[in-house]
Amino acid sequence: MIRVLRLLTFLTVSMSIGALNVACGTANGNTPNQPPPAKPAVAVAATAAVEQPVTHFITASGTLLAEEQASVAAEVSGRVVETPIERGTPIEAGAVLIRIAATESEAQAREAEANAEQIVVRLGLKSGEAFNVEAVPEVQNAKAAYDLAKSEFTRIQALLDQRVVSQSEFDQSRTQMEATRQQYEATKNNMAQQYQSLLAARARVTVAQKALADTVVRAPFTGLVAERVVSVGDYVNKGTKVAVVVRVNPLRVQLTVPEQSVSAVTVGAPVSFSVDAYPNRQFTGTVRYVSPVLTENQRALTLEAVVPNGSGELKPGLFATARIERPTKVNAVVVPAAAVRTAGGNSRVFVVSGDHVEERLVTIGQTIDTMVEITTGLTAGERVATTNVAQLSDGTKVS
Repeated sequence: MIRVLRLLTFLTVSMSIGALNVACGTANGNTPNQPPPAKPAVAVAATAAVEQPVTHFITASGTLLAEEQASVAAEVSGRVVETPIERGTPIEAGAVLIRIAATESEAQAREAEANAEQIVVRLGLKSGEAFNVEAVPEVQNAKAAYDLAKSEFTRIQALLDQRVVSQSEFDQSRTQMEATRQQYEATKNNMAQQYQSLLAARARVTVAQKALADTVVRAPFTGLVAERVVSVGDYVNKGTKVAVVVRVNPLRVQLTVPEQSVSAVTVGAPVSFSVDAYPNRQFTGTVRYVSPVLTENQRALTLEAVVPNGSGELKPGLFATARIERPTKVNAVVVPAAAVRTAGGNSRVFVVSGDHVEERLVTIGQTIDTMVEITTGLTAGERVATTNVAQLSDGTKVS
């Protein structure tokens, strides 16, 4: 009897639970044991991956530098009396940067010129005439005295042979001749020394004239004044920096290229770059110099490119992000950039296969306008989804 009651109780509870499940299923709009409806297909546009020649480039960063930059210094000491330039002043080569008081230099130049002219007069030199010691008046006088004494000695010697003059007169004449000869030689040596003194005096004239010219500090090349260091009234010594002059057309962009890209860098390669000051513009240049060695700390190569800057928009010191084109093109598979989805450092495309898509992990390379190079994971001719990519996953139905 007790077993029968337990069985009836179990059957009653089971029927109640079944009725409750049926009621819940009916309330949710589902019939019992019916699977949930399939998700609708995602509408996509598909484009075939194509193979085309691609110019690879190297990405590098660097700094814009002036083509020429000189810290101009005074070459003489003195007080500054004029500063006709200011920061940013455009100047031509040879233009006056500052003037230094020239009174002392002018006096020294005149003194040196007077000393040289004094020696010229003594030597009897004429303008444009080469030095000839025999043409010096003092030498000519000494030579005349020697010739006269020699002639007199010859005459006395002949008379001695005829016993017309005494031996003492002969000896006196010979001594006189020898004395005049020595005087003649000494005069020539003295005048030769005077000529060397003239050369030294002319060198001092040159130094004095240069010192006078150096009281005017001039621009070494055409460019702009980047900085003026001194003012009127300042006293400067030899070597004191007075101004900084730069040439900004063209500019140089100094770039650092990683070790693995060294073989692809050549002189003459085109370079395009951008700067933060003009974010929507591209500037171009040409590689002019490639360092023969790599830097030890970075294992990188330094190169310089020449950048035209006729408008003066670019300034030395700007940071540049550049692309250097490789010399040859290679065939590569490319797809529209819209077909690539990158997340967490991984890039993927969705290949359309019938009524669904297959997720494909890929490695991307260069970006060319609106196209992206695919280096691995995709072959030419395969069709990839280019719209609603964010809604896709592996196996998603598409239309």
